[in-house]
Amino acid sequence: MTSPMSPRERILNAINHKPVDRFPTDIWAVPEVWQKLKDYFRTNDTLEIYEHLGIDGIIGLSPEYHGPAFHGPDPSLTYNEWGWGMRKTEYQGGIYEEQVYFPLATAETIEDLERFPWPDPEDYDYSVIAEKAQKFPDRARMCGYSAIFYYHNNLRGLECSLMDPILRPEFTRVLLQKISDIFFEYHRRCFEAAPGLIDITQVTDDFGSQNGLLISPKLFDEFYRPHMQRAIDLAHSFGIQVFHHDDGDCRRLLPRLIEMGINILNPIQWRCGNWDLSELKERYGASICFHGGVDNQNTLPFGSPEDVAREVRRLKETLGSDQTGLIIAPCHNIQAITPLENILTLYKTASEE
Repeated sequence: MTSPMSPRERILNAINHKPVDRFPTDIWAVPEVWQKLKDYFRTNDTLEIYEHLGIDGIIGLSPEYHGPAFHGPDPSLTYNEWGWGMRKTEYQGGIYEEQVYFPLATAETIEDLERFPWPDPEDYDYSVIAEKAQKFPDRARMCGYSAIFYYHNNLRGLECSLMDPILRPEFTRVLLQKISDIFFEYHRRCFEAAPGLIDITQVTDDFGSQNGLLISPKLFDEFYRPHMQRAIDLAHSFGIQVFHHDDGDCRRLLPRLIEMGINILNPIQWRCGNWDLSELKERYGASICFHGGVDNQNTLPFGSPEDVAREVRRLKETLGSDQTGLIIAPCHNIQAITPLENILTLYKTASEE
């Protein structure tokens, strides 16, 4: 009798299009959902919840920042080392960190960029990554988050960042190069600090909207693609798989992203543009593994348990039609308004033969 796969084996086999004993699963959820699950299972141990639900999961690892704090103009906000100012906002039963301060929103010249207090890759303790990874030998481990367009958005504000390539092309090139250089050195140090212990990294972004792209493929190629390619090549040089998260309808970029070397596509928000999942598998299933797919705009928060079960089975029949290349998960964070029964049904149905 063959022993069952470990969660790590199951995840990595699906990514590499090898046979799995069942479809692997993952979870993304807001804190309120985690509290709901902790109360239901009477535990504060996340891995115990994984065991109860049969979640394989991907464990996130990161170095620890020990550099100087960013001091923004509003002391009531929380700032990260990049200067993004966040405020807690309540919405439909959940508390969210909403960005309200964009530190380079008023920058106009390359000199303004030179004066900005950019985070320094020296200011992180990378030695903790290996120690953290060794605590999860049977789980797939992810480290790193390179998102050139998203960081452009959050440094400048969405409106400015969308106009920058057209109105300020040289300014934009300098800005993106600075972000990319920090990403490259940060991730190189992460990967060198834990050789053989990091399975996956994110080279990711949010190019899609509810119906189409936020920028044209031409602007993607000219401004963002070279920096993403640099990050993908770095990951692959360490034998690390590339996880690409892209909200919304990003389908027009998929041929490019696959050509660039992404290995995993998340979150498959198929209601954004009404994707044909069978066609998606037929066109790209031999090249990438799909992660996500359980709709979080309608099915999980507002559907019945039967709706959720039906959707999970449809994912298996389409994105998992060859019995691999699929990691079943919500297509973003499970929201606070989602009924507990729907969450339980998601993972119960995912584990069915």
